[in-house]
Amino acid sequence: MNYDAQKFLVIKNEEIAAGIFDMLVENKALASIAKAGQFAHILVPGKTLRRPISICDADKSCLRLVYQVKGEGTEILSKVKEGEYLDIIAPLGKGFDIKEDKRYCFIGGGIGVPPMLYASKMKERPIVITGFRNKDLVILQSDFRKDNCDLYLTTDDGTAGKKAFVTDVLKEKLGEIDEVCACGPMPMLKAISEICNENNIPCQVSLEERMGCGIGACLVCACKVKRNDGSQDYVHVCKDGPVFDSKEVVF
Repeated sequence: MNYDAQKFLVIKNEEIAAGIFDMLVENKALASIAKAGQFAHILVPGKTLRRPISICDADKSCLRLVYQVKGEGTEILSKVKEGEYLDIIAPLGKGFDIKEDKRYCFIGGGIGVPPMLYASKMKERPIVITGFRNKDLVILQSDFRKDNCDLYLTTDDGTAGKKAFVTDVLKEKLGEIDEVCACGPMPMLKAISEICNENNIPCQVSLEERMGCGIGACLVCACKVKRNDGSQDYVHVCKDGPVFDSKEVVF
């Protein structure tokens, strides 16, 4: 892919919560092939290593990228203006495998909520559970199709939605779902995986490992997994994931 093919026009880049930005970028050729669970690898102006951002939503012309400012790179990204161009390699990675004949529960924690938006649009009437530390970090609630999904909001301190963890709501809904897709902090994914395994419910998890190259050439995003023969091995989150069967992951 040449540079011109990777150019995305910035349509908007605005702060929607404390330190969390909502960016819309246009590239008709690449946005149209994006799948739920994949990510974009952005070349931040002035930086050598790209920053991986989960795809929050996509249509035939644009990618929506919701990201949190965590360091100098994302701080620079937050200052990019409408009308500028970014060099973005996308879409990358293996997304969610969403089957037609199953009812899904999509679970997102913190900045793991954005990729659940696009995933939820793949199904009719899914259950969506979102979790945040407090009300100041709550995002995207109005974006989920409330008329077409059962949406549950939880916060650790009870300042918005229900004072609970996403796993508390999951336990209440086990009898209504066939499969779970989740993205968020590793402890949350581990807890969800354990609940699903105990109840024989398939579970796909999207891992948030730090990435370097984004194409499997470096070892930055190595993740330990279990093989069918019982042995353990390392794979690349960027190339082999970021979505994995939860039973494969060594938490």
